[in-house]
Amino acid sequence: MMFCHNEKNSYRSGIIFRLLLIAVVIISITPHYTSAERIKDISTFSGLRENELVGYGIIVGLNGTGDKDGTYIYQPFVNMLRRMGVSVNLADIKGKTKNIAAVMVTAKLQTNIKPGSRVDVMVSSIGDAKSLQGGTLIMTPLTGVDEQVYAVAQGPVSIGGFVAGGSGTTTIKNHPNVGTIPNGAIVEREVPVQLNNKEKLTLILTTQDTTTANRVAEKINEHFGKSAARVESPSAVGISVPPAYRDRALELMAAIEQLTVDVDVPARVIVNERTGTVVIGENVHISPVALAHGGLTIEIKTALQVSQPGPLAPAGAATVVVPQTDVKVEEKKAYLSEVKGPTIGELVKALNTLGVTPKDLVAILQAIKAAGSLKADLVVM
Repeated sequence: MMFCHNEKNSYRSGIIFRLLLIAVVIISITPHYTSAERIKDISTFSGLRENELVGYGIIVGLNGTGDKDGTYIYQPFVNMLRRMGVSVNLADIKGKTKNIAAVMVTAKLQTNIKPGSRVDVMVSSIGDAKSLQGGTLIMTPLTGVDEQVYAVAQGPVSIGGFVAGGSGTTTIKNHPNVGTIPNGAIVEREVPVQLNNKEKLTLILTTQDTTTANRVAEKINEHFGKSAARVESPSAVGISVPPAYRDRALELMAAIEQLTVDVDVPARVIVNERTGTVVIGENVHISPVALAHGGLTIEIKTALQVSQPGPLAPAGAATVVVPQTDVKVEEKKAYLSEVKGPTIGELVKALNTLGVTPKDLVAILQAIKAAGSLKADLVVM
C-alpha cells in the first residue's frame, strides 16, 4: 500500500489523537486516592494490645530535692527498712530526710511478652519533691488491672533536664519531676493470647473511616479469596482464616500487614485555640467568599499618682495614692479580600494574603464555617 506524504501525516495524526483520547478516558475513570499505606501502619489486630501497669515506688539518692512533707513517703520508707531488718521509728525520720521521694511508676506491657524481657518505665513525683535528678528507683512491683504483679521495676532515673540555682535565682530545663528508666522493668508474668488457633480475626483501623475499611476488605479479598474479609463497622474489618492458614493465623496476619491500600483522608481543619495552632488537611476546600478582618485593640494604662497634703492642711489630712487611668482604643482598617481554594496550596496562599495572626485565623475559619463556605469538619480542641 502506498501513501503520499500528506496521507502519512494524517494517518499519524489520527493514531496520536486516538492514543490521547484513550489516555484521557483512562485518567477520567481512574479513581483518585490520597496515599497508599501498608495495612500494618493504619490498623492493629484485635488481641494485640498494650496492657497498663502501675505501681507505687520510692526514689532514693536525691541531693536534698526530695519530699519534705507527707506521711505517704515516710511510712512506706519505714516499712521498707523494716523488711530489710532495720528497725526505725517514724517520728525519728519524719521531716528530716530530704533525699527520698514518692513516685507513681507506670509501664506498658505488650501481649505475649515472655518473662525475663524488659520494658521501659516512667516515674512521676506525687509529693513536693523539687527534682528527681540523680535518683534511683527501689524495687517496685507493677500490677495490672487484675491486681496481679506482671513486672518489677528498679534502676537509675533519667529526667533529661536539670534544676539548679540559689539565692532566689533558679534555672530549670524540661520537667524535673518526671523521668524514665529505659528497660527498667523485668517482666515476671506473661499476658497470654492464643492467636494461631483462631478461625476469625478482627482488624481495627486506627482512624475510623468507612471508605478506607471497604478498601482494606477489598484488598484482602483480592489476595485471599472473595469471602475472606468483610466490613463490620467503619473501624473494624472481620477476616475469616482461610483453610490454607489453619493453625497458622500469625502467618496470615503477617501477610495481611504487608498489603498496601489507598487511605482516604477526610476533609478536616484542626484548631487549638489555647496555642493558636491551625492544621488544615489536604482535602479541605473553601468556596469563594469575600472576607474582611480587622483588629480591635483596647489598651488601658493606670498611673499611680501620690497626693500629699499641703503645709496648711487641716489635722487628719494624709497622703493618698490617686490612680490616673488612660484608655486607648485602636481599630485597624480592614479591606474585603476574596478567599477560595480548590487545593491546599491556593487556600494557604489566599489566607496568607490577609496577613493575620494564628489567633485571628482561628476566628476567620470559624466564621467561614458558619457561612457554609468551609467544605470540611472544623474541630476545635
